[in-house]
Amino acid sequence: MISVEDWALIRRLVADGVPQRQVARDLGISRTTVAAAVASAKPPRYQRRPQETSFSPFEARVRALLAEHPDMPATVIAERVEWTGSITWFRENVRRLRPEHRPVDPADRLSWAAGDAVQCDLWFPPRKIPLEDGNAVLLPVLVIVAAHSRFLTARMIPTRRTEDLLLGSWELIQQLGRVPRRLIWDNEPGIGQKGRLARGVAAFAGTLATKVVQLRPYDPESKGIVERRNGWMETSFMPGRSFTSPADFNTQLADWLEKANARVVRTIKARPVDLIEHDRSRMLPLPPVPLQLGWRERVRLGRDYYVRLDAVDYSVDPAAIGRLVDVTADLDRVRVRLDGRIVADHPRVWARGSTITDPTHRETAKKLRQQFQQPRAVVPDDLTRDLADYDRAFGITGVA
Repeated sequence: MISVEDWALIRRLVADGVPQRQVARDLGISRTTVAAAVASAKPPRYQRRPQETSFSPFEARVRALLAEHPDMPATVIAERVEWTGSITWFRENVRRLRPEHRPVDPADRLSWAAGDAVQCDLWFPPRKIPLEDGNAVLLPVLVIVAAHSRFLTARMIPTRRTEDLLLGSWELIQQLGRVPRRLIWDNEPGIGQKGRLARGVAAFAGTLATKVVQLRPYDPESKGIVERRNGWMETSFMPGRSFTSPADFNTQLADWLEKANARVVRTIKARPVDLIEHDRSRMLPLPPVPLQLGWRERVRLGRDYYVRLDAVDYSVDPAAIGRLVDVTADLDRVRVRLDGRIVADHPRVWARGSTITDPTHRETAKKLRQQFQQPRAVVPDDLTRDLADYDRAFGITGVA
């Protein structure tokens, strides 16, 4: 077989008027080869003749099984067709045939109307963030992107729990200034799974008069905008940065987002900051009443005067021991109330397993403990009584 270079040279010489016999003589090849090169419109390519292998007798039966069950495991197929050879070789052949029998799932090009939807997702930056106890962990970043304007908002949150997801969503929606008509999520457990919303999500959506849309599995196209923003932050925001705490991360991210939203997006050929006002004009207004979000729990304060929230213990005024107290928390503060009066107020700590103590609470506990340990005064109990009292009580007089 001649090379691609010889094939090209033969066709050029013949096109210039050189006789095929002379071309064959000059290049030292047969005239048949020259004629075949001139007649061929495609470059020569070596292709091995198909050969029979140990898998060939089983291929038709394997194809029949894959046509009916495209996702059937290779080990099950091997058992059905009674394969006795190398399972590795069998898997390689099944892997080669399987794509030909999978059902076709076309992806449509989606268009997004102004004010209609935002896409929501969690992004995990590939770098551990130092916490209060000195440990470093991977933390989620809640990302919300307006689908029409591509305006990007994001914030690192402590957990993937529903309480923190809703708190973060409300904060980012407030940054948008208006409420989009749809919040598009995948099957994030804190939002809901299998078509059922997590506890509190329906009330959140109802208060905002919006709708939470859960995507079907294997539908990445419907959330591709936020997915691409996640990748962009990973390649544009993260390189060359270091972080001392989640607060430091959020500060740097907020500064970067101002610049990011001022850049031209290639797919829409416009800057998000120039389109966001039109997007907002089609959104819904923010609710007139404050949302009741965050962590909420009523517990009876024990003798150790601590309450636990997200695996962190916070001290409470010991005067509330034995009483029912209301524990509330948002992304920044943890507060405890007794009959509406605040008896504890702490910054929220993200390091699980920590114990946060207010020095005032420790001093109060010390004084109460000293008072409890002091001996109590003994009140004398004299049971003797004058017998004349009984005579007067029963009207007995003159008895010797």
